[in-house]
Amino acid sequence: MAKEKFGVAIAEDIVREIDELVDECEDLGASRSEIVEAILTAYIRSDTDHVEQVRELIIRRRKGTL
Repeated sequence: MAKEKFGVAIAEDIVREIDELVDECEDLGASRSEIVEAILTAYIRSDTDHVEQVRELIIRRRKGTL
């Protein structure tokens, strides 16, 4: 599977949580990128209305309720 790189700005609190996951997955040698990709893969492949959920998440994040 081909991969494409792109930059993403992530809030510091989320970065800290991702770094905690990196530490917890040390035995796997997982990187930040691999963890973020795994999370995105699980989300995209779920049986969710992605458009509606993403819209809701963006609105909640902007309001500070997420």
